[in-house]
Amino acid sequence: MSSESKSILITGASTGIGYYCAKALARDGWQVIASCRNPTDVSRLQAEGFTCIQLDVSSSESILSALRKTLSITGGTLDALFNNGAYGQPGAVEDLSRDTLRKQFETNFFGWCELTNEVIKVMHQQGHGRIVHNSSVLGFAAMPFRGAYNASKFALEGITDTLRLELADTNIHVSLIEPGPILSDFRKNALKALEQNIDFNSSRHGFKYAAAVNRLSKPGPASKFTLGPEAVYKKLSHALHAKRPKPRYYVTFPTYLMGYLKRILTTRMMDNILGRISS
Repeated sequence: MSSESKSILITGASTGIGYYCAKALARDGWQVIASCRNPTDVSRLQAEGFTCIQLDVSSSESILSALRKTLSITGGTLDALFNNGAYGQPGAVEDLSRDTLRKQFETNFFGWCELTNEVIKVMHQQGHGRIVHNSSVLGFAAMPFRGAYNASKFALEGITDTLRLELADTNIHVSLIEPGPILSDFRKNALKALEQNIDFNSSRHGFKYAAAVNRLSKPGPASKFTLGPEAVYKKLSHALHAKRPKPRYYVTFPTYLMGYLKRILTTRMMDNILGRISS
């Protein structure tokens, strides 16, 4: 797909991956409609020269309003959607309330599905389109104390695989990007979610939460394998431009490693490795 006169809607564009990709795509000639949940971020990006709208993927009203604004900007068509706006809710599964799980899924899963379905209607009418979901290595390799996030990404991967099969007879292509550690505000937002939604004092995992707070509070890369957002953009660009985009794009060494190990090891062996990595 040539980028000439092509339009794309990006969710979660305030910082990190979404911000970098919005800037890079605009540089490469795309008509980029960036979106942010927080109106303050919308104003900031608009001041920087972005075409930016408010979109909270946890709200159906916001999704429909944002898509109407997007189509009014693009003239009624939309060539691509990059779903990126998400957060990670830390915490042991036994400490996750129903409301906490619901919040995670409203943002990371239900909102993405609703927006995607609305965009697909437009893509069917125009006869083409690209949908790219930013998933995670934790979408296929679960790690302890990340159950809510693991579950939301596992669900995303399942529904994206299904959607790809259902759209096989169309010119609408669907891809997953599966990053590992990427420089972004992900850990800062995860720390906020941990402190807001997990009761440290009543949990048997209190000492582990203390360690998690310390880890999430540290500035800089999460690990020596952390890459910049440009690594994600490289995969996104291929998914948008290739004649036959890949169903999945791995990003960072941990993702490639986990993908390989999942194919050759037993579940018990994987459990042992993932448990040791987490601790």
